[in-house]
Amino acid sequence: MLSYLHAFHAGNFADVHKHIGLLVAIQLLQRKPTAIACFDTHAGSARYDLEGDYARKTKEADAGFQQLWQCRNGLRNPLWRDIWSVIGVKRTDVRIRHYPGSPAWLSSLARSQDRVTAFELHSSESSRLQDWARTHKVKVVAGDGFKGLLAGLPPCEPRLFTLIDPPYEIKEDYPRTAETIQKAWQRCRHGVYLVWYPVLPEAQYQQMISRLQAGPVRKILHSQFVLDTPPPRGMRGSGLLLVNPPWEWAETLDALLNEVINSGAIAAKHKLEWVVPE
Repeated sequence: MLSYLHAFHAGNFADVHKHIGLLVAIQLLQRKPTAIACFDTHAGSARYDLEGDYARKTKEADAGFQQLWQCRNGLRNPLWRDIWSVIGVKRTDVRIRHYPGSPAWLSSLARSQDRVTAFELHSSESSRLQDWARTHKVKVVAGDGFKGLLAGLPPCEPRLFTLIDPPYEIKEDYPRTAETIQKAWQRCRHGVYLVWYPVLPEAQYQQMISRLQAGPVRKILHSQFVLDTPPPRGMRGSGLLLVNPPWEWAETLDALLNEVINSGAIAAKHKLEWVVPE
């Protein structure tokens, strides 16, 4: 079942949460000069047209990064300069025209010593991703990202960052994500694993968290960004699980998301908690 296309959702409030969390984690890891192997298990496309048919059909970006851009004068943290730089928006732009997918965020943030590998199973998405990657320092693998990640561990580089964000269009994605984290952790225990999931009325993510809590993986931090007035259907919020969070990740993410909320761009609440301690 491969019907999901992120083009319908690119730049929405969940991308605000996920990609800010990703940027903060990568930049904190890069405080040390040693190389990082970066894996993106469900990469999608690297670039989305926010004025294209898919994006305009849902208009989700209008309540996400587009609205945040309109409220940018209320954002004071210096990290916003890095965020806008990755997105490629200029001060004179009225709106954001193109939005970078996760592999583009990783590519923009990667240093010369870092390595980025992006997996994508969806054939049309994989083809677009490969076209983009020809001019970027990203290795694209057309295939199952869960399997591809495990096959690539442990990496040659001293450190590891992995983004795991399946579409969750089938309920098996939840237990499979938990299982993949546990297997990956056994092969590379010092790796930093960032998992994104949607907060839906069914709350199936709770089963994923319960599986992780019952397993061997330690140090899992949980971040939820939940809308004050969710739509009648669809996502009520966005969740992140971070295994082996870098020092100051929680405080930095919380500060940035509080600026998002206080600017009036997105009416939401942010909650942080340890679901598995050390």
